[in-house]
Amino acid sequence: MSTRLRGVFAPVLTPFNQRLEPDVKRFIAHCRWLIAQQVGLAIFGTNSEAASLSVDERIALTDALLAAGIPADRLMPGTGGCSLTDATRLTAHAVSNGAGGALMLPPFFFKGVSDAGLFAYYAEVIERVGSERLKVYLYHIPQFTQVPITLNLIEMLRKRYPDTVVGAKDSSGNWDNTQAMIDNFAKDGFDVFPASESLLSKALPIGGVGCISATVNMNPIGIHALYRGWNTPQGAALQASADVIRKIFQAAPMIPAMKRVLAEFSGDPDWQIVRPPLVALDDAASQSVLAALREAQFSMPGYPGL
Repeated sequence: MSTRLRGVFAPVLTPFNQRLEPDVKRFIAHCRWLIAQQVGLAIFGTNSEAASLSVDERIALTDALLAAGIPADRLMPGTGGCSLTDATRLTAHAVSNGAGGALMLPPFFFKGVSDAGLFAYYAEVIERVGSERLKVYLYHIPQFTQVPITLNLIEMLRKRYPDTVVGAKDSSGNWDNTQAMIDNFAKDGFDVFPASESLLSKALPIGGVGCISATVNMNPIGIHALYRGWNTPQGAALQASADVIRKIFQAAPMIPAMKRVLAEFSGDPDWQIVRPPLVALDDAASQSVLAALREAQFSMPGYPGL
């Protein structure tokens, strides 16, 4: 039986070159640094600009990571999408290469779809992949998808696939929803990850299992320390410290802001590049973020540079 995923995961930022192609070398270097800080890799999440990547690009980047020696069991690739066949191909690729789990968005183009329709989508992917090793984590981010993962849908999927549909990432930002997921399903082995480290001290005591947070790309050491030490005498200080960094990035467009900071710490200006329709952070916003981080005495020890 595979070990279930726990702890802190980064929805890994995807670097691009000046031709807007994924930069494999920088992607591997960033992932290696994150792994060295004891966090996992939720490659192809929202903050990875996954919706701007093709299926072939995602598969090629995954293959490059594995060839570089990144451990497959630390990966939770995003494999959901609007197309059933794309989602099946990505999910099957993740499973066949030993990924610890697959983080699956619902099909997000059609709105107002029923839980029955979403159940059919997830069930079809699960049946087509046809592997006992598949571990699905449902991705609830209704402010982007407008297609919520309801408690009813979780119950339906758990009843049919209790050993396959094993958890969720709740990116709603609604603590009441996260708490309801944990209260209703954690006791039966359903693993809930809030999408912000700011909720770790609330989620972990009642059965949450970690977080999958954008700013793990920036502050893996601090967030991992919080995950490990939330219930120690240092817990409140660890939470407060993590919250300071989170709020700095939340005050700006997060993906461009994080990439701008990586450009600063790596000495590589191409880290700033985002794929359209996103745009890079302007100079004024960049200086505001960097000044706030300096005031917070922020650092990224050992980050790979040029």
